[in-house]
Amino acid sequence: MLRPFFIDTDTASDDAVALVIALTHPDVEVVGISVVAGNVPLDLGVQNALWVAEQCNASVPVHAGASAPLVVPLETGQYVHGADGMGDIGLPLTGRTPASKDGVSALLAASHRYAGQLELVTLGPLTNLALALRADPALPERLARCVVMGAVADHVGNQTPVAEFNMWVDPHSVDEVLRSGLEVELVGWDVSRRDAVFDADAAEAMRSIGTPNARWAVDIQRVLVEFCHTQTNLDGFDLPDPIAMAYAIDPTIATETRRLACWCETSSELTRGMVVMDLLGFTGQPPNALVVTAADRDRFVQLLHRALAVDAQHALSEDT
Repeated sequence: MLRPFFIDTDTASDDAVALVIALTHPDVEVVGISVVAGNVPLDLGVQNALWVAEQCNASVPVHAGASAPLVVPLETGQYVHGADGMGDIGLPLTGRTPASKDGVSALLAASHRYAGQLELVTLGPLTNLALALRADPALPERLARCVVMGAVADHVGNQTPVAEFNMWVDPHSVDEVLRSGLEVELVGWDVSRRDAVFDADAAEAMRSIGTPNARWAVDIQRVLVEFCHTQTNLDGFDLPDPIAMAYAIDPTIATETRRLACWCETSSELTRGMVVMDLLGFTGQPPNALVVTAADRDRFVQLLHRALAVDAQHALSEDT
């Protein structure tokens, strides 16, 4: 039986590659995708997700979700991923229609249909998930897992000195999720910074796989490369959402994990969005998160390359 995945995304250049990994994996059935505002405004994220699904010859329903964080104003990451979120390379990212404009209801419906089996993977701010938990606090009982790309276990951020972007965009939603009783699995930007950076040679190895998906998966990182060079001091570009998705599919990619009590800072201007992890157990509170602290880069790259090698465009041409 295929593993049912529901993916929540703020679709930009790294989310797009993560979607390819899931949509082409032989053991996974993506039963739904919800989109949240984050990297880009909601309408752009929806169009990007629909475009990626087309490239993978996937008929998965894509649902529009929350267009703004719970409390704070939306501040996007377009300076990281480009105005269209996909590197501004001229892709046709308009004119598609989502299955619905109620991503929260779509997630809840999937959780009932696949009760006890559904694996939720979030790649953006947690607004949709927080709203789903508000609507149905029993949601955690029906999820098999919830893998979250977010936070930093070493507290070195990519949005502020201590905060990762997804958690910073909507810290109040993170706080609600962490206090909800849903135990999440956190794959932070620190994992990406160490184990998912692609320099020029690694990028060329990806692109030389030769499929359409492999080529655009590299090309859409064009704006991100400059951000990594000037802001995060990385040689090339990193892929936080793809390594989180790879871990969701194959947990053995994590070589070190810790179960920790975690909270998210919402009120401090200095540390907004910081996921505070009780590393020494000072609070005496029970763990609410499994935190990935190290990963196997080789296994990740192998899984990524296998996904990009799937010639979905050839399959699409045969079907049409």
